[in-house]
Amino acid sequence: MTTNYKGQVVGYIRVSTLDQNTSRQEEQLKGFHLDETFIDKASGKDTFRPQLQAALKHIRKGDTFIVHSMDRLARNLDDLRGIVKGLTDKGVTVQFVKESMIFTGEDSPMSKLMLSVMGAFAEFERSLIKERQREGIAIAKANGVYVGRKKSLSSAQALQMVEKDKANQGKNRAALAREYGLSRETLYQYLRLAQTPITI
Repeated sequence: MTTNYKGQVVGYIRVSTLDQNTSRQEEQLKGFHLDETFIDKASGKDTFRPQLQAALKHIRKGDTFIVHSMDRLARNLDDLRGIVKGLTDKGVTVQFVKESMIFTGEDSPMSKLMLSVMGAFAEFERSLIKERQREGIAIAKANGVYVGRKKSLSSAQALQMVEKDKANQGKNRAALAREYGLSRETLYQYLRLAQTPITI
């Protein structure tokens, strides 16, 4: 997914801990011929990451800021929208490779809504993972066994599932849950989230 870039092409990579490997994200961004790359090995719980702050100071009007995926840039919806809006307001294009989305500041209301919805799904997915981890730890302590992680969806898969549910007019949700490897309860949580009004 390359395009014609006016200014510098700046990449941002983040992994959560010092021992995680950045090679997968670097491979994904290789084809964009980056002029500069900023790499953080830190939690995404907030925006106060050294290399993210350095990238935001470095980037200029006309540049393109490329990130592998939304969850690499921010771990919550407010931070995601804040960073994207801050960059596009000063004339920077923001591009997410995994989600195949580009934001320029002249985006349609639908593009802004998609940013919010996909960011919300990513945030929701992380909360599900944390909840399952807590439950798994509690069960493991009680039984002395390890409990594996249940399946969760990427933001793109969640949107696809919601669209299928709409096309089916809400019928046969049990089959839809099986198709995506989810419990019915988790399926309904995703569907409720998609119907929640989002302020942009």
